[in-house]
Amino acid sequence: MSNRRDFIKKTTLGTLAISSVLGVSGFAANHENEPEVESKDKKQTKPIIISTWNHGLPANKESWKNLKEGKSALDAIEAGMKIPEADPNVRSVGYGGYPDREGKVTLDACIMDHNSNCGSVCFLQGIMHPISVAKRVLQNTPHVMLSGQGALQFALSEGFKEENLLTPESEKDWKKWLEDSKYKPVINIENHDTISMLMLDQDGNLSGGCTTSGAAWKMHGRVGDSPIIGAGLFLDNEVGAAAATGLGEAVIRTAGSAMVVELMRQGKSPYDACKEITERIYNKHKNHKDMEYLQVGFIALNKNGEYAGYSLRSGFNYAVSDDVKGHRMEDAKFKMSWDK
Repeated sequence: MSNRRDFIKKTTLGTLAISSVLGVSGFAANHENEPEVESKDKKQTKPIIISTWNHGLPANKESWKNLKEGKSALDAIEAGMKIPEADPNVRSVGYGGYPDREGKVTLDACIMDHNSNCGSVCFLQGIMHPISVAKRVLQNTPHVMLSGQGALQFALSEGFKEENLLTPESEKDWKKWLEDSKYKPVINIENHDTISMLMLDQDGNLSGGCTTSGAAWKMHGRVGDSPIIGAGLFLDNEVGAAAATGLGEAVIRTAGSAMVVELMRQGKSPYDACKEITERIYNKHKNHKDMEYLQVGFIALNKNGEYAGYSLRSGFNYAVSDDVKGHRMEDAKFKMSWDK
């Protein structure tokens, strides 16, 4: 596993990273040109959990523990994702996340089970665990998504506690950003981003979830791909599951995760499906104003337990947990390095 600090791209404080974009420097080689020593799709027995980024590792461990104790897949996903949501050192998820340009921490999350039941919240403020609120939306409402004040009202009615999520550290960074107020996403600073998790449980059923505090210094009210079923997360229990990380606007424009699953339905492997949709995003954005800092990454898991990750630019990694090799981090292959 590459050291995440090797991924830090030099930048000013005013261009600190965001949760909807990723990025790095320090990789001169293109992984696609390296000799293959193993299958691009890793085959595993069930159960298996994969999730994005270094903070996916403690999340995986908690989800794995709950799954092995006999908890349901949704309960296990919720338990795992609550770990980074409550960690103030994870500056792109939940408590301690970077605020928007008005200094408000706004949260997005979604969860989906093997029966295609979905729950989602977006633009939620003041609630520590949006993944838990999303799960209650799935379980206790006839809807898929609740937003803003309505999501907060629902959370409070379900017994959640309203609290301040802006830590002194994030407030200090926000005030520093206000000195110039320049919004330009730079990717993967301290390896942070949305956490997306996919799970194939012991019964061979797929589930998934996403949670994030969104892009740092975003416009108040901005919502990224993470709470949108079909963009940040999608699964079909007959086929497979996929989830995204990166510039949310680019993922939304291509319905990224749904397209990855659809390619797997057509017979493509998780690796080839992730790669093809990443290429599609690149081709649509290569002359776009976002291209200078564009990064997207996907993880995918099929019904056979094969999994893969792929990103536009170097630096994307993901956590894997199974009975074969335990808990570990793996680096995703990528199209291009940051110096290209």
